[in-house]
Amino acid sequence: MQEDLLINITPQETRVALVAQAAVQEIHIERTLERGLAGNVYLGRVARVLPGMQSAFVDIGLERAAFLHVADLWQRMNAGGEARQGGGAPQVPIEKLVFEGQSLLVQVIKDPIGAKGARLSTQISLAGRLLVHLPQDSHIGVSQKIDDPALRDSLRQRLTVLAQQHDAQAGMGFIVRTNAEDASDAELLEDIAYLRKTWGVLQQRVRAAQAPVLLYQELSLAQRVLRDLVTESTRSIQVDSRENHERLREFAAEYMPGVLDRLQLYRGERPLFDLYNIDGEIEKALGRRVDLKSGGYLIIDQTEAMTTVDVNTGGYVGARNFDDTVFKTNLEAAQAIARQLRLRNLGGIILLDFIDMHSAQHRAAVLEELKKSLWRDKVKVTVNGFSQLGLVEMTRKRTRESLAHLLCEPCPTCAGQGQVKTARTSCYDILREILREARQFNPKEFRILASNAVIDLLLEEESAHLAELSDFIGKPIALQVEPAYHQHQFDIVLL
Repeated sequence: MQEDLLINITPQETRVALVAQAAVQEIHIERTLERGLAGNVYLGRVARVLPGMQSAFVDIGLERAAFLHVADLWQRMNAGGEARQGGGAPQVPIEKLVFEGQSLLVQVIKDPIGAKGARLSTQISLAGRLLVHLPQDSHIGVSQKIDDPALRDSLRQRLTVLAQQHDAQAGMGFIVRTNAEDASDAELLEDIAYLRKTWGVLQQRVRAAQAPVLLYQELSLAQRVLRDLVTESTRSIQVDSRENHERLREFAAEYMPGVLDRLQLYRGERPLFDLYNIDGEIEKALGRRVDLKSGGYLIIDQTEAMTTVDVNTGGYVGARNFDDTVFKTNLEAAQAIARQLRLRNLGGIILLDFIDMHSAQHRAAVLEELKKSLWRDKVKVTVNGFSQLGLVEMTRKRTRESLAHLLCEPCPTCAGQGQVKTARTSCYDILREILREARQFNPKEFRILASNAVIDLLLEEESAHLAELSDFIGKPIALQVEPAYHQHQFDIVLL
């Protein structure tokens, strides 16, 4: 499947759209003032150790302290005293490994999300074009996306020899990335040299630094696009900024010359994103409803705990019988769901509520179509089968803010609840509040300040109840419209 990468760069932000089959598959946005932290390496200072949570808060110079769990401590020791990664080591308590005031070399593995601070690891990994360098480890690994056993063994053996050939004394830890499947020995050696040089420079900075301080910053979004998103299927990479186009060409010439012939400067009169209606797709991706071509639709709700996707047939009645209608709608929905997860960058726990299918064969086919469509996703995804309730449970690794969290904020009217009290509910709240106030105070008059919709209701349909209350408390009740008030807001003034 041929893909095009569109890079729109302005002084305030960089936006990247991945387009395939005439549809936007992914949107990446990086703002100059809100640049992501994942991949950055800091010399941090331990601010607090929490034995009960087996974690620590580390000051890396940000507004909120970052979070370090014991499982992400590379310093965990086994009985023989050798450093081992999280799960392979015995449960050494964190208070025996770190202490308050200690300086730690840490890397951000997850950006701050909502009220949560950044998540850290003390295992440093440096990503290159073809490899990921693990300088504190001696392990040679291969991406799980490369599933051919023979190819995996071949790449592991080649890389072991090449790493020793380059520098037998240096760290051996590397992971082969997916786009290194067809890489030559010369290309692998170039990546090894670049990554080891980067690690050497970082070590020099550590010796001269005082915590907290940033030691290494991940590449810009445009550079990461060239490094991570360009594949053999990439037909073109269009950039609408002449200055940044030249910078990217220089970067590509040094690290990935194979993409130079596909890197193009967009010279059209119309804005690049307008040409492909990217802004329209972004607007759609911020809505709850996603219409399917067949007439069915999805309802996507993103909450703090999880994301739910509900599939509905809508106006689709094209199949011969109801079972076929449901099956075809669910098949189309499986493809649309995979695209929406990438487009909206939804992560964490995801529950999919497909339309109920009685046929086990149909359920298996829908599940297979979902997994097939998710295969293009570069983020780690785990899909379970249908549960007893007929739901498909899945997880998608949360690496950065979702598109909605990046571009939107909670509604000031409903405070993010998605709904407000009706005007009639507000009327009854007001009547109860006046009765409560009348029992405690003895004013000459009560004055109600509320929105136009609430005042109209009190003057019309609820006027009899208002008059009864006024007679019961023996006080006049005046009404005043406050245009700035929302439907659920009101005040009662005692005069």
